[in-house]
Amino acid sequence: MQSSKIDRIKYLVEQLNAASESYYAKDREIMSNYEYDKLYDELVELEKETGVTLANSPTVNVGYEAVDELPKERHESPMLSLGKTKSREELREWLQGNPAILSWKLDGLTIVLTYREGKLAKAVTRGNGEIGEVITNNARTFKNLPLNISYTGELILRGEAVITYSDFEKINGEIADAEAKYKNPRNLCSGSVRQLNNEITAKRNVRFYAFTLVKADDVDFHDSKEAQFAFLQEQGFAVVEHVAVTEENILSVIEDFEHKIEHYDIPSDGLVLTYESISYGQSLGRTAKFPRDSIAFKWADELRETTLKEIEWSASRTGLINPVAIFEPVELEGTTVSRASVHNISILRSLRLGIGDHITVYKANMIIPQIAENLTGSDNVEIPKVCPVCGQPTEIRQMNEVQTLYCTNEKCPAKEIKAYTLFVSRDALNIDGLSEATLEKMIDQGFIHEYADLFRLDRYKEVITQMEGFGEKSYQNMIDSIEAARHTTLPRLIYGLGIAGIGVANAKVLCRYFDYDLEKMQSADTETLSAIPGVGEVLAGAFTEYMSDAENLEQIEHLKQFLTIETPKVDENAQTLSGMSFVVTGSLNHYASRNDLKEVIEERGGKVTGSVTGKTTCLINNDITSTSSKNKKAKELQVPILTEEDFLKTYNIPYEE
Repeated sequence: MQSSKIDRIKYLVEQLNAASESYYAKDREIMSNYEYDKLYDELVELEKETGVTLANSPTVNVGYEAVDELPKERHESPMLSLGKTKSREELREWLQGNPAILSWKLDGLTIVLTYREGKLAKAVTRGNGEIGEVITNNARTFKNLPLNISYTGELILRGEAVITYSDFEKINGEIADAEAKYKNPRNLCSGSVRQLNNEITAKRNVRFYAFTLVKADDVDFHDSKEAQFAFLQEQGFAVVEHVAVTEENILSVIEDFEHKIEHYDIPSDGLVLTYESISYGQSLGRTAKFPRDSIAFKWADELRETTLKEIEWSASRTGLINPVAIFEPVELEGTTVSRASVHNISILRSLRLGIGDHITVYKANMIIPQIAENLTGSDNVEIPKVCPVCGQPTEIRQMNEVQTLYCTNEKCPAKEIKAYTLFVSRDALNIDGLSEATLEKMIDQGFIHEYADLFRLDRYKEVITQMEGFGEKSYQNMIDSIEAARHTTLPRLIYGLGIAGIGVANAKVLCRYFDYDLEKMQSADTETLSAIPGVGEVLAGAFTEYMSDAENLEQIEHLKQFLTIETPKVDENAQTLSGMSFVVTGSLNHYASRNDLKEVIEERGGKVTGSVTGKTTCLINNDITSTSSKNKKAKELQVPILTEEDFLKTYNIPYEE
C-alpha cells in the first residue's frame, strides 16, 4: 500500500512540475487551474500520510529557473508562495481573533523594486523565488510606476505587474490573425515584462500595483500593514485594493470582493489575507515553502454538471484544428454557457471525453468556461482524419509533449484567409481597415480571389458600404489605406507573399543581395540562394519552390500592375560595415529599439544575427559585465563586447550625445 502511494506521489510531482514549468517558464497552459489544484491537494495529503516528500516536489520548491535572455540576480530575501484555502470559514478561523488586511490576489507577474536616493534603481522578476531576471529598463515604461519618489533611503517593495482586461482586448483587437491573438492577460503581461526591447513593453500598457513593503529604514509604521500601504501611496505607488477585516466582518467583505470580480478590470485569481500587526506576523516565522503571516484565498469554482453533446473541430488560419466541447447549456457565474475550448488533443485524451458523457464545467477565474472533470470517461471521441473546412487529410503533430491536430492542405480556405491577413499586415503592405473578419466576408462575397483584387475593391463600394461594420467613412478610410499601400518597397512585398520561413529580416537580406531586382530574385536557383549569408538551404528551397509555381508567379505579375516599388539608392562608399556580423542584445540608450540599430547596421552593409559565433565581429551589449549566455559565449570565443556608445564611436556612426 505504501509503495503504491509513493508511486502516485512520483507521478503527481512529475505532472505538476511539467504543468508549472509550462505555465511559468513558457507561458503555455497544459493543465487547467482546477485540475492543478486538485492534483496538488492530493499530493499534500499523500505526503502527510506517507511522510515522504520528494526533493523536487512542488510543495517544497517554488517556481522554475528564469530564462537566460535577461541578467539574473539573487533576491535579498526569498519570495515564498502562499498557503491557500478555498474555504471562507477556514479563512476566518485563520485570523485567530487578530485584525488583518484582505486584498486582491492579482494575476500577472510579481516584481521586486528597489529605490535608492529617491530613484528607481532596480527591478527584478520573481523568477524561482530565489533568483529572478533584471528588467529595470522595462519597469521604467510601466504606465503608473513612479521613477522618482520623495523617500531617499533604500526602499524595497513587491508588487504585481498586470495588463488590464480592457487593454488586453484592445491589443488583441489590433491583431488580425486569430491564431496570433494572445490567450490571456497574464501570458501577455509575462511576455511584455520580460522583453529585451523595452519599446515593446511600453506599448503594452503594463501597470504595477504594490502589495508588500519589504524595507524602508528609519520609517515608523506603528506596527501597521495599513500604515505601510499608506506610506507607499504617499510615494506615488498604486497599491492593491485592500480592506481592513476582523472575524466579525471578513465574510461580508469576501462577498463584496466576489461581487466586484465580474466587472473588475484587473486580472485576479483570488484574495490575500495578511495580519495587520507587522511584528505579530514576523513572530510566526515561515515553513519551508510558506510565510505564516499571510494566506491566499482562491474562489471555490462554481461547478455545474452537464452532458457533452459534441466536439466541434475549429480550423484556424495556421492549419491548427482545435477541439471545442459543446454541451447542454448551464448557468455559471450569472451567464449561460454551452461551449468550452479543450485546447488540444493531449487534453482531450486526458479527459477521456465521449459524446453523452456527464461532465462538470466551471469558469476559470470566474471568466473562461472550462471542463473540470469527466464523470463518465467513455473516451469515444474520434479524432477527425480530414479537415472540417477543406476535407483534406489531417495529421497529429507533437511538440513539447503536447499533441495538436493540423490540416495538411496548403490550399485550405482557412489558411487562405491567413495569407491575406499577413499580406495586409503592418510589416507587409500595411493596409488598415482589413481585419481578418473583414477579409473573410469579402472572400465569401467573391470580391477577393488573388492579392491584386485588394486593389480593385473600389468596384464594390455599394455593397461594402452596406456590410455590417462598414459605412461611407470606414469604406473611404480603407480605400485611402489601399491607395497609400500602392507605393511600397520590395522587402515588404516579399515578406507579404508569405513564403515559408521568409520573415522581415530574410526579405531584406534577399532584396539587398539582388540589388532590389525582383526578376533576378525570381530566376535565382537554390544553390545561389543557399550561398547568401543568413539564408541557407531550407529557406532557399522554400523560396525557389514558391517562385517556380506558375500560379504564384501569375499573382505577382498581376500585383505589379498596381504597385510602385521603391528602389533604395545604395551608396557603395557608405558600406563601411560590409562583410561584418554583429549581435545586439539588451536595452539601448541611443536607439528606441534594437530594430532601429539593426537598420543602421544593415544600411552600412553589415549583418545582424541572433547568436554569437566565431564569425561575429562584436557583441553589442550595454551591460558588458552581464553573465548572460551571449556574454559568456562572446568571452569564450574572444569576440569583443562593446557598449552601444563604444560601438558607435568605433565604427564612426553619428549619434546624439
